[in-house]
Amino acid sequence: MNKLLTLALLIMVFSCKTPEARRPISSKSGSFINESVARNKALNKKEQAAFETIMQQTNQNYIASESGFWYFYNTKIEVDTLKTPGFGDIVNYNYNVKTLNGQLIYSKEDTKTQNYTMDKQELFTGLREGLKLMKTGETVTFLFPSQKAYGYYGDENKIGTNVPLICEVTVNSITSNQDQ
Repeated sequence: MNKLLTLALLIMVFSCKTPEARRPISSKSGSFINESVARNKALNKKEQAAFETIMQQTNQNYIASESGFWYFYNTKIEVDTLKTPGFGDIVNYNYNVKTLNGQLIYSKEDTKTQNYTMDKQELFTGLREGLKLMKTGETVTFLFPSQKAYGYYGDENKIGTNVPLICEVTVNSITSNQDQ
């Protein structure tokens, strides 16, 4: 009986052990993310250098946007009564798309006149943010880094992976959204 009691006591003592964390079968390092960050920084640096060269060659007064692209006004409307588009406003515009060396990718005839409902439709990030800066009748030339243009995927047609773009955009009209 004494042996049985000792055995039961030993089983109870060893069975009350705290759970031990399981180790992963394989561990992953952050090397993929670190390599991706390094690639993106190098790409950004290369694109910024190309933009600086373009800005020096064209001798225009480029403005740095808060959204991460550069632009200058081909035609600027100084009238304060005209407003820039807000959420839900319909913007009628034309634009063309060029490579950084000036080669035309899409002409204004290719892209046709567009109607865009601000922030309610799909549009590449740079152009969406650029339209917010414009008034009716203005024409602006934008320098979009690849991450503000079509990024990693391109447009799956004529624009490839990580291609920075030059876009000349003209806003024809802005129609206010009455539902605001």
